[in-house]
Amino acid sequence: MRYRLFPGTDIKASEVGFGTWTLSTGWWGEKTDDEAVEMLRAAHSDFGINFFDTADTYGNGRGEKQLARAFGGKRGDVLYSTKIGYDIYDPAAQSARRGQSELPQKFDRDYMRFALDKCLERLETDHVDVLQLHNIKMEHVRDPAIWRALREMKDEGLIGVWGAAFGPAIGWLYEAVELCERESDIGTIQMIWNVLEQHPGTAMIEAAGEFAPNCCFNVRVTHASGMLEGKYAEDTVFPANDHRRHRPRSWLTNGLKKIRTLDFLTTEMDLGQAALKWLLAEPRVVTTLPNIYDLEQLREFAAAPDKPDLSAAQMERVAELAERNFGVDEEPMKYKGTMERVTT
Repeated sequence: MRYRLFPGTDIKASEVGFGTWTLSTGWWGEKTDDEAVEMLRAAHSDFGINFFDTADTYGNGRGEKQLARAFGGKRGDVLYSTKIGYDIYDPAAQSARRGQSELPQKFDRDYMRFALDKCLERLETDHVDVLQLHNIKMEHVRDPAIWRALREMKDEGLIGVWGAAFGPAIGWLYEAVELCERESDIGTIQMIWNVLEQHPGTAMIEAAGEFAPNCCFNVRVTHASGMLEGKYAEDTVFPANDHRRHRPRSWLTNGLKKIRTLDFLTTEMDLGQAALKWLLAEPRVVTTLPNIYDLEQLREFAAAPDKPDLSAAQMERVAELAERNFGVDEEPMKYKGTMERVTT
């Protein structure tokens, strides 16, 4: 395993991290808490992963409790990253929620401090290394009181690095750009970015480079919801409780056409590892968060940092393929968030 620093700090994260949403939400298949704890411990002890990303919404705190159980007594050996902003404490909102629909969001100072206190309680710790505001919108970007509250919590030692996670769907370009412009001391952004879905993540990185010198990125959906793992076929059927089952069939068939153009990346590693090496070629990416479902995948992804770096020629070829959508003619992606500059 290799490690990278969050700029301006002594927080050193493994290049491959572990996001607990595959263990705690049920969206990627069911895992018991015992199975989750076993995988988390193996990630750290056997493969050197020290960066663990969760959120208070993941199983309504289940992901945080899994981490506390996995690393009780070893807090100094691991990094905790969590996210707040959804009101998981409102019973009426919880009962009205359907599927993956969004809960109401709260970002006032008092609620954020309350939510962080509850995270710390579940994690059984007195601080989190990284705190991100979960799926923020433009109205939150433009509210300086929100970011002032995060700085206060950092000054008090409750958090090490603060930032924002953008989503839930790929998008949110100008929210991220404007956040870098307005709050230039932001420490990190979590976004969707991968070989097949390069926009708008590339533009976010460019904005950070221009306006926010210490802003780095922790990247989720590294394998395009599994497409870049190289395990799908035309006849793949997803389990009933897997969210990919509800995607249009064209997502699978077009995705398979795209990844067949990437065989040149797999001469020294498999496609899943090459997808991570492509991300790690960007210096502002401090850690990647592949979806890890089992020990076989854990072993595969954790080995990626030690594979040879992609060559300049390989990176250029990926860029050329992306320019023409990997040779696939399909409907343009529909984005959420602000994809055009809005000044009012």
